[in-house]
Amino acid sequence: MEKIIIGADHAGYTLKEALKPSLARMGFEVTDVGTDGEKSVDYPDFGAQVGRAVSTGEFSRGILICGSGIGMSIVANRFPGVRAALCLDEETARLSRMHNNANVLVLAGRKTSPEAAVGIVRVWIETPFEGGRHQSRIEKIETECG
Repeated sequence: MEKIIIGADHAGYTLKEALKPSLARMGFEVTDVGTDGEKSVDYPDFGAQVGRAVSTGEFSRGILICGSGIGMSIVANRFPGVRAALCLDEETARLSRMHNNANVLVLAGRKTSPEAAVGIVRVWIETPFEGGRHQSRIEKIETECG
């Protein structure tokens, strides 16, 4: 069973909880690093846990959720080797995998319904990386920005 790590702040908590059963049905063992409720928390605490776990190779993929998705994206992308992509629909999820080999999916809890999120996650998980010219671009990111 493939493992995936998921984290959210208070604004992403409800969507995180809604996604966990779907991830399990897709065959994932889900590690939830929090938060555990809607009480205000600091998104960097959870974004860093997921970013670090993907960066070190403990997990090959992760999912982060905050209100807009922007804060979590900023945090996760601070970690070497993490390519976090904020996806608001299935098309951006598909492209984030095909062209960018995104290994962290970021969702906007205040902009994404649970039904839409399940579709976004499914496309993100099922879409393979194209490689080729996109691989050389990822390598440039690692050498120029890492």
